[in-house]
Amino acid sequence: MMTIAASTQLATPVMDRDHIQGNNFAAVTLVEYGDYACPHCKEARSIVKRLRETLGDRLRYVFRNFLTLSSYSRAHRAAEAAEASGAQNKFWEMHDFLYDNQLALSDKHLRVYATRVGLDMQRFNLDMMLHTHALRVHEDVLSAGQSGVSTAPAFFINDSRHVGPCNFEALRSHVEQFN
Repeated sequence: MMTIAASTQLATPVMDRDHIQGNNFAAVTLVEYGDYACPHCKEARSIVKRLRETLGDRLRYVFRNFLTLSSYSRAHRAAEAAEASGAQNKFWEMHDFLYDNQLALSDKHLRVYATRVGLDMQRFNLDMMLHTHALRVHEDVLSAGQSGVSTAPAFFINDSRHVGPCNFEALRSHVEQFN
């Protein structure tokens, strides 16, 4: 049985602005704060995918940006690229490209991924040049800090911080407590 830290709650509730997969009326909401340059976050992606497949409509998944100090520059640009893609309704496609190509997150690579997911490149390039979505990334990072997040990945299940290992069995067990 997982322990829930009572003092560690999700500071910013899930909103329409969030990137959401799954049923909006699901019994359980899993919020992840992740960093595109973090290898543990890349591993967590496959765990979340398996949870979503296992739980189906009982799980709503939300991804928010978090930037670790060790990968700040690369992860920040990748997060901006994901948000720019989201503005063109292609967030999840870019999200997957970024994790699949985690070691190649230069602006040059980000433009290649944007092309592959079918973005309007003129709009994408302008958004990246003007840092149009940097505030959105910053808001996610602030929300993470207000929620007590200091490392990635960090998970919240129905607004309570998941404490313990970030593996499939531990997360599934914690999620099942709410079903």
